[in-house]
Amino acid sequence: MPASLSEPRTAPVVTPGEATALLDAYRAGTDRFLGTPRHTLLGRGTLADVPHDSRPVYQRVRETLRERRAAGTPSPVVIGALPFDPDGPPALAVPASVAWAPPLRKDPLVALPAPGPERAADWEIREVPEPAVYGAAVAAAVARMRAGEFDKVVLARTVELTSRHELDLPSMVQRLARRDPSGYTFAVPSGPGRTLVGASPELLLSRTGGRLTANPLAGSAPRSADLAEDVRRAAALLESPKDLHEHAVVVDAVRAALAPYCTRLEVPERPTLVRTAAMWHLSTTVTGELADPEVCALELASALHPTPAVCGTPTPLAREVIAAAEPFDRGPYTGMVGWQNADGDGEWVVTIRCAEAEGRALRLFAGAGVVADSSPEAETAETGAKFRTFLGAVGAAL
Repeated sequence: MPASLSEPRTAPVVTPGEATALLDAYRAGTDRFLGTPRHTLLGRGTLADVPHDSRPVYQRVRETLRERRAAGTPSPVVIGALPFDPDGPPALAVPASVAWAPPLRKDPLVALPAPGPERAADWEIREVPEPAVYGAAVAAAVARMRAGEFDKVVLARTVELTSRHELDLPSMVQRLARRDPSGYTFAVPSGPGRTLVGASPELLLSRTGGRLTANPLAGSAPRSADLAEDVRRAAALLESPKDLHEHAVVVDAVRAALAPYCTRLEVPERPTLVRTAAMWHLSTTVTGELADPEVCALELASALHPTPAVCGTPTPLAREVIAAAEPFDRGPYTGMVGWQNADGDGEWVVTIRCAEAEGRALRLFAGAGVVADSSPEAETAETGAKFRTFLGAVGAAL
C-alpha cells in the first residue's frame, strides 16, 4: 500500500495501480476508504474519535485535529460520516495512518473488471415502505404543496437485503468504484458494527486554501441502455420545467448559505448535466473565494446541510413531513461523508446512492425530490432507478 501520509500539495505523477492499490487494500471494520475526483485515500486504525457534545461539529473536528497535531501527529486528518440529523452523533475519527494516491479516474487499472464476491449472495428482499405506500405519501405531499403549505420535500424509501452468508464489503466497494471511478466512493464505519458504503455523485462542498466549490444536484432522469433514448432523456431533463424548478430551489439555497462567507461567489445561470451509470442529473458548479481563510471546509458544509436537494424547503417544515412520512430513521443517509485536515481543507459529499451494512443485512436508501408538479408514479420510478447503483454492486434486483 502506498505510504504517503499527508495530502499532496502539487499534482502528483500518476503511477498505474497506485490508486487501485488502496482500493484493493480496503478491509471492512476500522478501515476508512474514500475515492474522489481529486484523491484516493485509505485510513487505518483510530488515533482519536471526534466527540459528540453541544459544540458545533466543525469546532469539535478542529479541536480534535489540533490535539493530534500537538501530540505529534504530523498531518492529522479526520475521515468519516455525519448523519442527516445535524444534531445526531458523528462517526468521525483521526485514523492511525492515512495513505493518499491520485484519483481512481486517473488510474488505468480501474478499467479492469472488479473481482467477484467470494460466494453469491442469496438475498431476501423487503421494500420499506412498499411502492404503493410510498406513492401515497408523495400524493399527500403534492396535495399540501398545491395548497401552498410548502415548496418541496425529499421523500425516501429503503430496500432491506438480508443474506444467509457474511457480507463481502470489499467486493461491493470494488464494484461501486470501478463502475463510476469519476464519482465519490466511500466505505466508512458508521456506528458500532455498522459500515456505510456507497458511490455518491454529489459534492456538497470542498475547500482548498481560500477557494470553495459546491456542486448541487437536483432534477433527475434514469439512464437508458438505448443510446438514442438515453440522449432524448438527457435533452428532456434540460428542458423540464418541473426539474428546472426543483434545481433552482436548491441552487438558490446554496447561494444564500455561502454568500456571507465569500468575497466572490460565482453561480452559473443555467444547470448542466452530469451522468452516472444509472442516472442523469441537473448540476450547477458553484465556486467562491473566502472572506475569512480560517473558515474550514466542514463549517461551510454545515452551513449548507441539509440542502433542499435532500430535505426540502422550507427546511423545518420539510423535516416534519419527512419524519411523519418515512417509517425509518435515515441515520447517515442524506448526511455527509468526507475528510478534513488540520489546515481546514477537505471534501464533504452528500451521502446518497448508499447502504448501511450491519451483520448480514444491508439497508439501501433512495429518495426523490417532490414538488407541486410531481407524480407518485414518476417519483417511485426515480427511486427505483437510483437503487440500481447499489443493487448492481451486490448482484440483486427488484
